[in-house]
Amino acid sequence: MRELREMRLALVLTTLSLLFLVSNGLVTSRFLQRISHGSNFLTTDELWFNQTLDHFSPLDHRKFQQRYYEFTDYFRLPDGPIFLKICGESSCDGIANDYIGVLAKKFGAAVVSLEHRYYGKSSPFKSLRTENLKYLSSKQALSDLAVFRQYYQESLNMKVNRSNVENSWFFFGVSYSGALSAWFRLKFPHLTCGSLASSAVVLAVYNFIEFDHQIGESAGAECKAALQEVNGLVEQRLALDGYAVKSLFGAANLKIDGDFLYLLADAAAIAFQYGNPDRLCSPLVQAKKDGEDLVNAFATYVKGYYLGSFGTNVETYNQQHLKRTNSAGDTSDRLWWFQVCTEVAYFQVAPSDDSLRSSKIDTKYHLDLCKNVFGEGIYPDVDATNIYYGGTKIAAF
Repeated sequence: MRELREMRLALVLTTLSLLFLVSNGLVTSRFLQRISHGSNFLTTDELWFNQTLDHFSPLDHRKFQQRYYEFTDYFRLPDGPIFLKICGESSCDGIANDYIGVLAKKFGAAVVSLEHRYYGKSSPFKSLRTENLKYLSSKQALSDLAVFRQYYQESLNMKVNRSNVENSWFFFGVSYSGALSAWFRLKFPHLTCGSLASSAVVLAVYNFIEFDHQIGESAGAECKAALQEVNGLVEQRLALDGYAVKSLFGAANLKIDGDFLYLLADAAAIAFQYGNPDRLCSPLVQAKKDGEDLVNAFATYVKGYYLGSFGTNVETYNQQHLKRTNSAGDTSDRLWWFQVCTEVAYFQVAPSDDSLRSSKIDTKYHLDLCKNVFGEGIYPDVDATNIYYGGTKIAAF
């Protein structure tokens, strides 16, 4: 019976994985962490355990407190499955009440969730200066998951007065945490029966021009032409009076032009990635037809939607903000950019032709950002990442 339940659950996970991959195939390094977690939680009760700081050093025995959550209301003791929901590149504030809760109720599963090292309240250091970030990597995070999985399994065995018994573990993740879910299955196949890797960014890409190509296709001819015209007009105004045009968009504090232009590129892309193209395209296309100021129309959208209801903070794009090393407050921007600048890149550079973003957002802009924020010698070794994990040729078990 247990084997039959595992087969049924694996089939459900496979189906869900395909649905998510089809419906949410885009990715952007600037707002990977902005995928909505919802406002309803199964639990927000914090739990803690001592995690190893460096899993790859036999001499370093330092530990740090890592936050996790558990929800056992649906758990079928003692042999029900355990769902591990991987928290990614942001603070983990609980277990969201989403489809995983539905699956947990159906299959009698416990749900646990581990906060990613360095993010939220799971920072090993008070200072996030570059030298202290050397333990922030996907490899260390995967080992965190393995150690936690063993810790929780042993704790459960003690509670039910048994030993050397393994529940069926299934891992869940989306986007970057989706990649972690897939990579965990690859690197620790003996510790999980299956992984759901939704929109998993398993292939590290240096210059990700395909992102703009997809946005252009999604926009359609009229909206695409309007956006390209806006880009040209904004660049002209930047050359004449940078402060005035940045103020128009509510971004006067962005001193580096590339940071401002990146904000505008993301603001446009988000309308398509999150299924709201009309919020952007309808007013732009109408303004173009009516001979109105396209820059003003775009600024209204950016301030009202991207910086307004969507909730983006302009400081996310400010390199001075990214250089902040105090671990207090929301540090996910600096932390994720460190992972971008060392492992996965996804540099969303402007394609050489027919681009929807400014040509100033090029490889040099990204490498300069990495150097300015983290210092000399910081760059993404995407080849090493893809060799280690397999890229799109990731093995299946």
